Amino acid sequence: MAFRENTPPIGIRWTVGDVSEAGFETLRLSLWSAWNLFGNRARYLVCVNTVPVRTAGAKTGEVPAAVRWLATDHLVPSWLRQHSGPEMAEGVAWKLAPVRVFPDRYELSLDNDVVLWSIPPEMHLWLNSPAQDACLFAADVLPALGQFAGVCGHRPLNSGIRGLPPHFDLERRLKDKLSQSGVRLQSELDEQGLQAAVFLDSTLFVLSTADVSVCSPFPNHQRRLGRCGVHFVGLNPKRLPWTLDGRSAHEVIREHWDLYVPEVSRLAGDPLLNVLADRDLKNLSCSATPS
Repeated sequence: MAFRENTPPIGIRWTVGDVSEAGFETLRLSLWSAWNLFGNRARYLVCVNTVPVRTAGAKTGEVPAAVRWLATDHLVPSWLRQHSGPEMAEGVAWKLAPVRVFPDRYELSLDNDVVLWSIPPEMHLWLNSPAQDACLFAADVLPALGQFAGVCGHRPLNSGIRGLPPHFDLERRLKDKLSQSGVRLQSELDEQGLQAAVFLDSTLFVLSTADVSVCSPFPNHQRRLGRCGVHFVGLNPKRLPWTLDGRSAHEVIREHWDLYVPEVSRLAGDPLLNVLADRDLKNLSCSATPS
């Protein structure tokens, strides 16, 4: 589905840290695909943690000129650390640093390993909903909500895609939910569950895994692209301390990603494809020219 001219102002943010080479590759494709969908009607910001902004930009490569970058290591909310156990303090909930960056716009948050090449129907409904608390979340293949699983009815939800309406006070709602639950965040699953619990109290639109697949070689995940996009789960770690199908897990995951790169690049509208095609065409022309 295409972008509608009357869609309200939107800001799109990404979160990226010290991820694998493939993690930066997907970020580049995610940025280009968003630009091709929304163009200059949207604002774009990459929130960078644990690595310098310059390093993240260099590893990502050429991106649309409209993209801005922000160092967020110092923007973790103090109240979030206060509600976190030592394990969570080590792996801060970077998706909430800061909680909002486009408070006056519809704000779409994407993981760096999410690529959208078409706007899913539920996203259109979210952007055009009259409800002041209209929010957007992604579905997952299995529930993974940590200590909030029961509160959320064990629903399969994934914070890799998150949408907020203008002036929605997510920070206050997160703080209230933590206070009410008494939960001390111990893992990324707890952080994901906290967000899901808050969003389920709103007018919520959920992206299906048929539209945006949860793609990886892991058991129970999907090994296909969605109709509108894909979330490449497990791509960010540089190394994983376990095996998959008798091989190092990170090697299997990288191989899985490499299989999809050509098609995802095409769907995302990667300009590098045109550069490579022009180069190959010129090389072919040169080789065909008689001496």
